[in-house]
Amino acid sequence: MPAPPQVTLVLDGTRIHDIASFYAEINRLFMPDEDWRLGHSLDALDDLLYGGYGALQGHAQATVVWQGFEASRAALGHAVTREWLTRKLGQPRFDSQRIAAELAALDAGTGPTYFELVLQVFADHPQITLLPA
Repeated sequence: MPAPPQVTLVLDGTRIHDIASFYAEINRLFMPDEDWRLGHSLDALDDLLYGGYGALQGHAQATVVWQGFEASRAALGHAVTREWLTRKLGQPRFDSQRIAAELAALDAGTGPTYFELVLQVFADHPQITLLPA
């Protein structure tokens, strides 16, 4: 019997307190029957949302109801984003000039927070409807 073309998933934003807990919640929601876990990466989130594995496997479209949306916005806001970017500055695999510019933009109020970056990843996948709740 084929999987239905649409699936609805409920993300519990009250479980999100930082980037690590965001990915723990993403893994709980999208990867419950997989024997591996998604890494803590926006690129990995992007790959996940294309489907083909996890809770999205076999579904042409999905709706993600994000409960505790505003709590997640606060949890993945300026302070967490600043810490994330600062950690990246110390790693040679990242472009330090680009990261420094992103950090300066964040501090000036013109750069995106991690939460806003996550929303952009979701927005890049029109087959996924994100519903703040």
